[in-house]
Amino acid sequence: MRTMCILAMGHKMIEDVAPTRTWDELGSRPQAQLVDVRTDAEWMFVGLPDLASVGKQVIPVSWQGLSGQPNPRFLEQLQAAGLTPEHEIHFICRSGARSHSAAMAARMAGFTHVFNVAGGFEGPLDAEGHRGSKAGWKADGLPWRQN
Repeated sequence: MRTMCILAMGHKMIEDVAPTRTWDELGSRPQAQLVDVRTDAEWMFVGLPDLASVGKQVIPVSWQGLSGQPNPRFLEQLQAAGLTPEHEIHFICRSGARSHSAAMAARMAGFTHVFNVAGGFEGPLDAEGHRGSKAGWKADGLPWRQN
């Protein structure tokens, strides 16, 4: 399932792609890559998508620092990771907000095939105030690992 998310001020749209669709594309499309834009602490303590069974690795590039300020080297770090405008880049964060902003910045910098993973890695809070069961990568039962 894909839905379109319209950006303000006439910018091109960023597609919100279901985690299962992202998983399928990572396994079937050589140019598809997954960039996790969360923080080091989130990667370490919450976990990361596990792409080993599709022969790929998550590319960790933080969108923001712990202060909440944007990473000034974000685009440089995407390029240093080997990403080019030919890649199909799926951005993921905790719930889909930071990854949407990261996808928009990448699009504006010339990466033409960018997608936002809807629901992110953990999705929204459930009735008990926990993440990971309502929507997102974990809730969809996709592979992930924790340190």
